[in-house]
Amino acid sequence: MGAAQLPFETKLCTPEAAIARVAALARPLVFTNGCFDLLHRGHVTYLAQARALGASLVVALNTDASVRRLDKGEDRPINRLEDRAAVVAALGCVDLVTWFDADTPLDLIVALRPDVLAKGGDWPEERIVGAAEVRGWGGKVVSIPFRYDRSTTAVIERIRQSLD
Repeated sequence: MGAAQLPFETKLCTPEAAIARVAALARPLVFTNGCFDLLHRGHVTYLAQARALGASLVVALNTDASVRRLDKGEDRPINRLEDRAAVVAALGCVDLVTWFDADTPLDLIVALRPDVLAKGGDWPEERIVGAAEVRGWGGKVVSIPFRYDRSTTAVIERIRQSLD
């Protein structure tokens, strides 16, 4: 017998099931994506700010293979997709967590048709994948300024330096 599903685990959703699951979420729907490898204060602040832009927040995570293609380092991601997804799903501001294996989440954005597309402040609006599509159906695109300048890469580097 398997263990009972924890409440946050109900927020996990395959990309194939995401369209049906999103249909049941309150609108306006906010969509964001990223690796969210080692969750830190910058991540949780950003996700809370993104959620405040609408009534529901969907977070799409890069698969492990997709993260590796981003040139973040040979040892990235530190945490596997299923672990990253569970941690993000446990956040109260997140309503649904799914993933994508492509280099960008464009196909998922088009399929889910969010009302708001959000990215962190290091992404100018003109470089946000899916911006033209979301604006095309009347949605808005938001680049959320960093409130706390944190970086998973910097955290990993500090850990490595402490081991030297």
